[in-house]
Amino acid sequence: MRISELARAAGVGISTVRFYERRGLVTPTARTHGGYRHYDREALRRLKFIRRAQRLGFTLAEVEQILAVSGGADEDFGDVITEKVAEIEQRLRDLDRVRLALLEVAANGVQEQCPIIAALD
Repeated sequence: MRISELARAAGVGISTVRFYERRGLVTPTARTHGGYRHYDREALRRLKFIRRAQRLGFTLAEVEQILAVSGGADEDFGDVITEKVAEIEQRLRDLDRVRLALLEVAANGVQEQCPIIAALD
């Protein structure tokens, strides 16, 4: 598929695909005589993975490390994993506080102090 088709299928802009290509995260499988890039299903899978990982809070550097290890690179990033787990656990605690605050507002309405604001303090 061409770059525009890949971008559309992944829900990103063409400039995003080019950015990831410059970073070495997505590579075209071929180029036409006219210089058009062609990508395969693997490129689409990788692009979707990158976007999903970023939405889940992974930095692009962390995504690069994950892709490197999954590609067979012998890289140790145990410290990164430990830090990411701690960050996720904190985010889960924060989300749980917000969830409880939203349930309180749904049940009782907003009182003197909004519980949602208190939960995010």
